[in-house]
Amino acid sequence: MRRICESVYLVGGGNLSAASDCLVYALDLGVPVLLDCGAGASWPRIAGNLRAAGLAPEDLHTLVLTHCHVDHIGAAAAIKEQTGCRIACHELDRRAIETGDPKLTAANWYGVRLEELVVDHAFDGASDQLEFPGGVLTLLHTPGHTPGSMVGVLETADDHRVLFGQDIHGPFSDDFGSDIGAWRRSMRELIALEADILCEGHYGVFEGEHAVREFIEQQLSLNA
Repeated sequence: MRRICESVYLVGGGNLSAASDCLVYALDLGVPVLLDCGAGASWPRIAGNLRAAGLAPEDLHTLVLTHCHVDHIGAAAAIKEQTGCRIACHELDRRAIETGDPKLTAANWYGVRLEELVVDHAFDGASDQLEFPGGVLTLLHTPGHTPGSMVGVLETADDHRVLFGQDIHGPFSDDFGSDIGAWRRSMRELIALEADILCEGHYGVFEGEHAVREFIEQQLSLNA
């Protein structure tokens, strides 16, 4: 477990849980909130990391799924069954998440089968806000990697603007409906946010507005 800043923790991915997992972030917003949940099998390790951060996994309030890929949603069905948490996503990725579509979720790339899952909250539009006792998490639709990709933005009590941009780097494939043009527009919108911390889904945490902008611009140049 790693504390990133006030209310924000890295609790999964790599040697924290499993190499097949995306990076998983936890928020303490008066209730525990999770950003993505890994490919599935390592949920017990992620739950242990939540406890190490002072967050009870059984009290998980909301699991935000930033997009429909298996390394981000694989544990969602088990987590919902165990905790009763709310599942949130964007409407354009909802069907893939709920059905476990093997192509759209890239589950066929991993050789796994996803369980069906009922999404409790799906927003259809450019933005949404999830209100919690300890703060507000803003969700922004950032299509490109998948049709329903989104990011989270949190203004913390210690004056950070944290951007949870899980798969800013891609990859892109017709198999899951990628749109490079839409992705470029999304990335420019993220740069305009002027976040000073980026919690990315595989490349790690970038601190400082310059570092955040540099990483996003680097990805744009690599996919010009």
